[in-house]
Amino acid sequence: MGSVARGNGLSPHLAQHIESVLPKDNTRHSLGTSVIPSLLRSISDVAKGLRAAQDVTHAGTANTFGDEQLNVDVIAENHIREALALCPAVKVASSEEDPVERAVTHSASALSDNPGTEHYTVAFDPLDGSSIIAPNWTVGTIIGIWDGGESALSQRPAEKQIAAILGVFGPRTTAVVAVRVPGAPATCFEVGLGEGEIGLWEVVRPMVQLGEAAAQKTRYFAPANLRAAAEDERYMNLVNHYMRNKYTLRYSGGLVPDVVHALVKGHGIYLSPVTGASKAKLRRLYELCPLALIVECAGGRAVDPADGTDILAREIKNCDERGGLICGTREEVDAAISSLLGKLWCQHRLQ
Repeated sequence: MGSVARGNGLSPHLAQHIESVLPKDNTRHSLGTSVIPSLLRSISDVAKGLRAAQDVTHAGTANTFGDEQLNVDVIAENHIREALALCPAVKVASSEEDPVERAVTHSASALSDNPGTEHYTVAFDPLDGSSIIAPNWTVGTIIGIWDGGESALSQRPAEKQIAAILGVFGPRTTAVVAVRVPGAPATCFEVGLGEGEIGLWEVVRPMVQLGEAAAQKTRYFAPANLRAAAEDERYMNLVNHYMRNKYTLRYSGGLVPDVVHALVKGHGIYLSPVTGASKAKLRRLYELCPLALIVECAGGRAVDPADGTDILAREIKNCDERGGLICGTREEVDAAISSLLGKLWCQHRLQ
């Protein structure tokens, strides 16, 4: 176990922990020994690449969506693609920088190690937080792992997205991992990258759990898209509610660190509503669905602020499909949706 773990970049304890949260029938062997370790190793490589990038500059290219790429976007994309090439169970992949689902080309050595019984699709945002990386704020990587090696589109996310990883690049390099596969309980845990030239991923917390709002001494809120409060009185009233009730503001402008903050503290709500003037920016395939799985596996909720439905309840039709997000502690999410949508949503919940 130890030698295998070190080869995967995992400590023996973490390798054992991943094995313990997967079904005992060995049907997810590659997920635990290849897919998740490979993606964690790529997050290690991205962290090293960011530390070496003293300047954050425009790369002179744009992705398919027309978003101008930074040099660090390209660095992160390349590291994750390299990891996938060594992971034969991943058959198809797409990213926010290259949003077309394509077959993954694997190295010959990787293919020789593949038992061929598991197939996965990966959709990822290689570097979320480009707007705040120049001042050296915390940013992240978002990864969703889908069952089957054909496509993540036109699939039911609640069933087919079976794992997700949020990599966090701050003073420390950490990651939150969620796994929800048939035959095993859903789980969410936090890992951290150890020091040294060949750092190993270690278990930081074997269980990440959002608690009940009433039990928290300190309550947190992160109001994204705050300009929308000037256009939507209900959102303005909700923000004022948090301030009147002495919630603590924790908002950095980075989706990953703001959601992970709530997960670490055990309480919090992240809000990114959409109005006519403030359009939806978060892409469902690359950001919303992986985040939603993480939050749900931690005991929270992630919903669409437009109608209060669970993020994972609706199929994704195309790679550029976007939406808003409210996620966090279940009671806080329900109360926020009730405030934003009012009686119609309450009546829908009772039906």
